[in-house]
Amino acid sequence: MPEINRIYLDNNATTKTDQRVVETIIPYFTEFYANANSSHIDGLNVKEGVENAAWQVADLIGAQENKIVFTSGATEALNLAIKGIENRSGKKIITFVTEHQAVLDTCKYMETQDAEVEYFPVSSDGTVNIQDFKNSVTEETFLVIAMMSNNETGTLHDIKKIAEIAHSKGALFLCDTTQAVGKIPIDVADLGIDMLTISAHKFYGPKGIGALYISNKAKIKLAEQIHGGGHQRNMRSGTLNVPGIIGLGKACEIAKAEMKDDETRIGQLRDHLESELLKIEGSFVNGSVTNRIYNTSNICFPGVWSEQLIISLGNISVSSGSACSAVTSKPSHVLKAMGLSDENALSSIRFSLGKFTTKEEIDLTIKKVTELVHQLRA
Repeated sequence: MPEINRIYLDNNATTKTDQRVVETIIPYFTEFYANANSSHIDGLNVKEGVENAAWQVADLIGAQENKIVFTSGATEALNLAIKGIENRSGKKIITFVTEHQAVLDTCKYMETQDAEVEYFPVSSDGTVNIQDFKNSVTEETFLVIAMMSNNETGTLHDIKKIAEIAHSKGALFLCDTTQAVGKIPIDVADLGIDMLTISAHKFYGPKGIGALYISNKAKIKLAEQIHGGGHQRNMRSGTLNVPGIIGLGKACEIAKAEMKDDETRIGQLRDHLESELLKIEGSFVNGSVTNRIYNTSNICFPGVWSEQLIISLGNISVSSGSACSAVTSKPSHVLKAMGLSDENALSSIRFSLGKFTTKEEIDLTIKKVTELVHQLRA
């Protein structure tokens, strides 16, 4: 068996780009490099590639390709979806306290723009009390925002039910599927999603490219936030990141073909990792253990500071929370919202597996984490 130099278990932060994606992208740097908005033959050839990528993205989520707007990633897509709503039917936005900072910070901005935002609480396992949520949605609510899979715990929300409640009061529903798309099946029509965000680097595509799905109902209320040429049906101006778009499309194509097999294999590895680490005295899982995505395990090791454990692990890459807030040593807002103490929140580690994770890597991780927890406690 070859020596394992590094073990990467931080796939919710970003993933390794699939080699098939890389090979698909390269010609768009060296051969098909024309501007997709040019009317000459080179430009039209590139435009055809972009349109095919839009179809690949749409096909993954059960949408039509003309409903896809390419962005620089999920953060930009969320900003467009939240800030862009005009002709509001009311003044209220409802989102959840465990949302990604890209949602929470944008909602904080909306409070300066005459919007009222309710940050709805979650239970101790990160799920939502649907009846309480239903009572909070009124005719004044113009937008409901919920992530499909939590980036820190993997907890899954009942998206279809949340969408139904939002629509019953005339509100639009925005779903942040950044951690779910490419991993589990998504059908925007069946789930009742009006807007949906995607980031390629979360499922083996390149960084710096994402997309926003916009339904017909949402489009009539949405205004572009980046002006300068009316590109992408007047929804997002700017020269297209063609290599990124091609890479996103290819990543979507691969995900659709291999999703089921990935879920089985990765899920088994995650369960093995978790069951062994839970043998460590006092350790416990944060978030729902029955209603979560298959690649994520967030485990608290009381009495051990997560930052110290991460440093001690050396060649094993894990996380103490969202990559977008990793520069701080504050307790995770997600874990705090679920009722964890500061101490336990700061003693929690997120393990997020990917399709390149091997059984040998998991076994080595189990051994090293177990040894280090005992050493650090001592």
